[in-house]
Amino acid sequence: MKKVIFGVFTLLMLALSVPANAQMRWGATASANFTDLKWSQNSLRTTKFNSEVSAGYSAGIIGEYSIPGIGFGIDLGLQYTQRGATMNLGDFKVWNSDGFGNERVYLHYLEIPIHLRFKYSNLNGFERKLAPLVFAGPSVSILLTSNKIAAFETHPVDFGLEVGGGAEILRNTQLTLSYNWGVTEALRTVKLDNFKANNRTWKVSICYFF
Repeated sequence: MKKVIFGVFTLLMLALSVPANAQMRWGATASANFTDLKWSQNSLRTTKFNSEVSAGYSAGIIGEYSIPGIGFGIDLGLQYTQRGATMNLGDFKVWNSDGFGNERVYLHYLEIPIHLRFKYSNLNGFERKLAPLVFAGPSVSILLTSNKIAAFETHPVDFGLEVGGGAEILRNTQLTLSYNWGVTEALRTVKLDNFKANNRTWKVSICYFF
């Protein structure tokens, strides 16, 4: 946990180390999430282990540093995020003998995204109405709770890499689509060694800056 806290602190310091003339603003954001789990093994003997995409949501605050004149900036946020997926445990004797069927896992995180962002800010005035943008960077998700299905063990921290794009409308509303690759395990099975999964999440977001 100390390493996690140190890593989060380091990311925040990097995000804040921008020029003194940078412009800062804050906003509220909400998202619809669509999460799948990428398992370390594609099959168990002859029966495929299926993980179905499931819907979730995010909500929180976002801050945006913009460096005037060049379009680059950094955004960082603090969000509650629900992820998870549905697995066909009942198709395998190792689990159906314990009474498991199709099980939906709910993972509730406190997510801290930090992105490098580029927004087109020199479009002969058109950017005041519509400004395309792209972003990429890491995210740290700290597990708050889960529905604790006995077949799985959860991991307390999920590190991801996120890329996305969208547009800013009338300078204060942003609509974006992004994809987050979980690079550390989110959960693993109890009975099978080295059978673990990473989060894969599509996110459709709206943000309003005050």
